[in-house]
Amino acid sequence: MTNHPGSPAAVPLSHVATDGTARMVDVGDKPITARSATAEGFVRISTELARAIRENTVKKGSVLEVARLAGILAAKRTDELIPLCHTLPLDAVDVQAILEEGRVRVTATVRTQSRTGVEMEALTAVSIACLTVIDMGKAIDKGLMIEGVRVLEKHGGRSGSYTSAPTPPGVRP
Repeated sequence: MTNHPGSPAAVPLSHVATDGTARMVDVGDKPITARSATAEGFVRISTELARAIRENTVKKGSVLEVARLAGILAAKRTDELIPLCHTLPLDAVDVQAILEEGRVRVTATVRTQSRTGVEMEALTAVSIACLTVIDMGKAIDKGLMIEGVRVLEKHGGRSGSYTSAPTPPGVRP
């Protein structure tokens, strides 16, 4: 199976077996290296919910702290949620949930010494932390929306480092 059937430059897909079924890539021969990834995401919130978060009056508790802890837990369980992800020994998971004007910004940085990267762990941490904000705030704000979930940067491994393009001035991710 290739990414462009019939194309002279066709390259085999790494997670597809010759019979077309999905498979987990064997990383056993790859060297163990230091790897890290940082991701971000946002939850658009109402003024009313922002006030309740700031004053810590949301009935379910501290939205930012519970979201932060949910993100940490999610990073540690990524392999249980995404079928082709490897189980990784995480060295560190740092999740931040910050109230900004009209939104909650969530960032997650994950580090490991392993044979494969931690981008999915960082993205999973951000996504679940954002969903937790929605779960905790939905009684106050029915129109909550997750936006801009992306990898900001990653380091380590064969492909080296990646840093996302900066958001243009005046544009909110």
